[in-house]
Amino acid sequence: MKFPALLAASLLPLTLAAQQLPVPRNLQATYAEGTRSVTGQPGPNYWQNSADYKLKVNFDPTTRLVKGTADIAYHNQSPDSLRQLWFKLYPNLYKKGAPRASGMSPEDVGEGMKLEKLTINGQAVDVAKLKADFTNLTVPMRRAIGAKQTAQISVTYSYTLNKGSHMRTGEVEPGADFVAYFFPRVAVYDDIDGWNRNPYIGSQEFYNDFANFSADITVPRNFVVWATGDLTNADKVLGKKYAQRLREAETKDGITSIISAADLKARDLTAPAAQNTWHFEAKNVTDFAFATTDHYVWQASSLVVDPATKRRTRVDAVYNPEHKDYEEVVHFARKTVEAMSYTFPKWPFPYAHETIFDGLDQMEYPMMVNDNPTSTREDAITLTDHEIFHTMFPFYMGINETKYGWMDEGWATIGEWLISGMIDPKLDDDYGIAPYAAAADTEVDLPIVTLSTQQTGTPFFLNSYPKPGLGYLYVKDLLGDELFTKALHTYIRQWNGKHPMPYDFFNSMNAGAGRNLNWFWQRWFFDGGYPDLAIQQVTKTSMGYDVIVEAKGTKPVPVDLTVTFQDNSIEKLHRTIGVWEQGAKTVTVPLATTKAVKQVKLGATLVPDSYPKDNLWESK
Repeated sequence: MKFPALLAASLLPLTLAAQQLPVPRNLQATYAEGTRSVTGQPGPNYWQNSADYKLKVNFDPTTRLVKGTADIAYHNQSPDSLRQLWFKLYPNLYKKGAPRASGMSPEDVGEGMKLEKLTINGQAVDVAKLKADFTNLTVPMRRAIGAKQTAQISVTYSYTLNKGSHMRTGEVEPGADFVAYFFPRVAVYDDIDGWNRNPYIGSQEFYNDFANFSADITVPRNFVVWATGDLTNADKVLGKKYAQRLREAETKDGITSIISAADLKARDLTAPAAQNTWHFEAKNVTDFAFATTDHYVWQASSLVVDPATKRRTRVDAVYNPEHKDYEEVVHFARKTVEAMSYTFPKWPFPYAHETIFDGLDQMEYPMMVNDNPTSTREDAITLTDHEIFHTMFPFYMGINETKYGWMDEGWATIGEWLISGMIDPKLDDDYGIAPYAAAADTEVDLPIVTLSTQQTGTPFFLNSYPKPGLGYLYVKDLLGDELFTKALHTYIRQWNGKHPMPYDFFNSMNAGAGRNLNWFWQRWFFDGGYPDLAIQQVTKTSMGYDVIVEAKGTKPVPVDLTVTFQDNSIEKLHRTIGVWEQGAKTVTVPLATTKAVKQVKLGATLVPDSYPKDNLWESK
C-alpha cells in the first residue's frame, strides 16, 4: 500500500570478532526447533499450513450484498494437534464497536459478516453460540485436527460491502466495486506465534497462508469481473468479440483495447443471461480479490517475462474513461512488469496477469491493484509501479506484513525509486526522504525492527517505507548490481512460497553476498541515530583537491559530491557506505583536476541529511 508521506549468522565462518545480530528469544526458539536456520535457509523441520478454497459468491452491485459459501480443505502440516480453529473475518472492521486505527463514517458501520452455517469435518457448529472478537473468530474443536491431517470446513456467510470509508475495499462509485477480504478464512498457524491472533484494525496489513483458490463469482449482465487467478470460462461469460480480444492480448506485445468507450454504449459486454458466473483459478497465492463494473474501459498488453520458458504475463488497465490520467497506466504497468523481470529484482514476474483497477485506494492484492486516479503523471507512475512491485513482496514471499511491514513496503519503496526513473528518466522520486530526515532520532523515530503492531502514524510510515527502502538501496550500492542480485535471489529462492521472518532475510543476504553485513543491518535496522554528513574542509593538493567529509550522525549513508568548476563544468564523486564500515568518522575524497573549483555540494536525492546546512563549500 502507498502510505501518504506527509503522515508522516550467515553461511560464512564467523570469527569471534564478527558482529552478530540480537535475536529475540522467541525467534531463537525456531533455531532450536529446527524450523529455521542461522544460514538463512529454512530449517530441516520447517513447516507451514495451507488450504484449498472453493468459493462461490453472489454480488449485487445495487444493494452491495455479498452472499457466499466457502468450502475449505485445511491442511495441518504442523507437528501440533489443533484443538481450535482461528478464522479471520476481515469485513468485521466495519462492524459496530470494532476497534479501528482511524475513523469511519456512521453510515458505513453495520452488522459485519453474518455466518449462517458452519460445519467442520461434517459436524455442524452452532453459529449462534459463536462470539467473534470482531475480525477474529475462535471455534473450539470437538475433535482436534491432528498433525499432518486435513480438516474439511464449509461456511455460508453474507455481509454488505461498504459504500464509503474505504479501507482497501468497497464501492468505488455506483456500478463499480472492488471486493477484497470478502470470505472467512483460516488464520495462519505458524512456528513463531502459533495462531495469528493480531486483530485487523485497518492500519497494519495482512498475513495469510498460501492457498489454492477455485472461485465462482456471480454478477448481473454486463458486469465484467477481474480477479486474482486465471479466468477459465471467458468464452461463456464475455461477449464473443471481447473474449477474442482477450485471447489476442495474451499473445501480443502491443496494447489491445478489449473494451472501448464505444463498446460500453453497445451494452453487449457479457453473455445475455440475467446473471453470469465467472470462474477463476489461482494456485499457491495468499489471497483472492475481485473487482466488477459495467462502465469501465479495459486495455491490455502482454510480454515475455521468462525468456527461458517464453512465459508471458498480461497487464491490464481497467478504468472509468472520464479519468484521463489512467490512459497511460497500461504502459506504466507493462514497463514495471518488464523492469521487475529483467532489471530489478531481475526475477521473472511470477503470475499470469496483473490488473490495475481504477478505484479509491492505493492497495495491492495477488495479481490485482486498486489504485485511485492521480492529479499528476508522476504520481500515476510512482503509484502504479509501487503497488505492482508488491507482487514479489509480500505475495510471492509470504511475508507477515502485520508484524514486519518493512519486509514488504520497504521493497515496494526501493522498487518505486528505481523503476520510476526507468519509466520516465526525468522523474527523480524522493518519496519519504524529507520526512525521514526531519524525524530521524526524534521521539517518534523507532528502530525499523520494531513490530508494526506497535506503531502508528509517522513511526509506522518511516519504518515501513523510506528507512528500509534506503537500507536495501545502500546495500545494493555497496555490493554492486551483480552481487546484490545474487544475494537477493538467494533470499527469494529460499523463501518464496514460505513465511520468512526478519532474520531469514538478513542471514540469506549475508550468505548470498558471501560477506557478513551485520555491521550495517545493526546500525540501520536496529540502532537509533540520524543521517548527517558535512563537508569538513576542501584543500588544494598537487593533484587537485581533497574533500574531507565528516559523519556527524551515526547512520551510515553514501557520500555524493557534486563539484562545480569555475568554467561551470560539473563532476560527480561517489563513495558507498563501505567507507563507514570500520567506524571511521571522516573520509577523504580526492579530486584529480587541473581546473579551479568554484563549489562543492554534498548530498543526493536518496541520501537524507538531518542537518544539511554544512553540505556546501564555496571557493573564496
